[in-house]
Amino acid sequence: MTYHPKSDFLRIIIERGFLADCTDLQELDEALIKGMVTCYIGYDATAASLHVGHLLNIMLLRWFQKTGHKPITLMGGGTTKVGDPSFRSEERPLLTPEAIDANIDGMQKVFARYLDYSDEGNGAMMRNNAEWLDNLNYLEFLRDIGRHFSVNRMLSFESVKSRLDREQSLSFLEFNYMILQAYDFLELNRRYGCLLQMGGSDQWGNIINGIDLTRRVLDREIFGLTTPLLTTSDGRKMGKSQGGAIWLNGEMLSPYEFWQFWRNTTDADVGRFLKLYTDLPVEECVRLGSLEGSEINQAKIILANEVTKLLHGEEAAVAAEATAREVFEKGGVGDDLPTLHLSAEDVVDGISLAQLVVRSGLAKTGKDGKRLIAEGGLRVNDDICADAGRMFHAGDLAEPVKLSAGKKRHALVQLS
Repeated sequence: MTYHPKSDFLRIIIERGFLADCTDLQELDEALIKGMVTCYIGYDATAASLHVGHLLNIMLLRWFQKTGHKPITLMGGGTTKVGDPSFRSEERPLLTPEAIDANIDGMQKVFARYLDYSDEGNGAMMRNNAEWLDNLNYLEFLRDIGRHFSVNRMLSFESVKSRLDREQSLSFLEFNYMILQAYDFLELNRRYGCLLQMGGSDQWGNIINGIDLTRRVLDREIFGLTTPLLTTSDGRKMGKSQGGAIWLNGEMLSPYEFWQFWRNTTDADVGRFLKLYTDLPVEECVRLGSLEGSEINQAKIILANEVTKLLHGEEAAVAAEATAREVFEKGGVGDDLPTLHLSAEDVVDGISLAQLVVRSGLAKTGKDGKRLIAEGGLRVNDDICADAGRMFHAGDLAEPVKLSAGKKRHALVQLS
């Protein structure tokens, strides 16, 4: 028999498609009904910005807070020094403490768009696990914490097993990661009464470790909940595009490009993404997702506007839609398009079309850019140009030049 939760949080996230698994759904439901529950999700500082792949769990924290509970965003200032090996084929590059701190500064900007960090009631908290990990005494940690971990069991976790099965090296440094993450849950429970850790389904093993450790050391029952690892309807990993990662910081990806990513959603994903990435009522998400023909394009615009509004604000969403209409419907040059600014020195000897395509972000490499141009997929001011070696000089850039890769990706090039 399927369990039907009574708490607002579980009822909403199940209805909207967030739930993959839970350690004890009924017990967690009862805890959520009794009063305010504290939960956390951890974020390692491996880049200067979060990306769209993180957005599902940020929305999960948003619903957690909106239903009366207290979220903690845990920044991995300590664990990033080790690197999570989960489902990776090789060790992550080690970052300096200065790079980690800079990345955390960049990541923090995003959370405040989705969560309320006020000091009252269920205001969110932001913590850094470097607070307790940086000063651990190694021998004491081995004796007090390490003795609770079975190497046999750790080797059985899929994230580790898959690496070893492929005969790929797993360093002792990485092997320690799951112990440190388990210790995070123990510390957050001890310090703040945190009862729940949430994360992507690839974190299931790490979450279970934290629950077992807390039970053994503090004799307390805590919970774990995971979200599905999303792919688009055509099988691609959510958040990947031809141009690379879809960053959430406006300095790394313009609001227009972010808006355009959502506008380009495939028809089959519209209803699902509306439920996961917007605050719109479920009934409206279902209605919009069931539209067909040209009407589904209006639903995609609503999706793009709602998601962009949450991250960048309503003004940015309105500007992005206006730019899109200018570019696509009128064939004009929108002021909000991503722009490559060149100096006079950049073009003193001229610059080739292939170089412009790469530098503007429309292709990752020169080879990709030349292929795009050769196949007739590149337009210059709306005219197809198949000459990758075409040179542009200062006079050619006196007015902004619009580059278009296919029908949906555009950039401007202009002299600063």
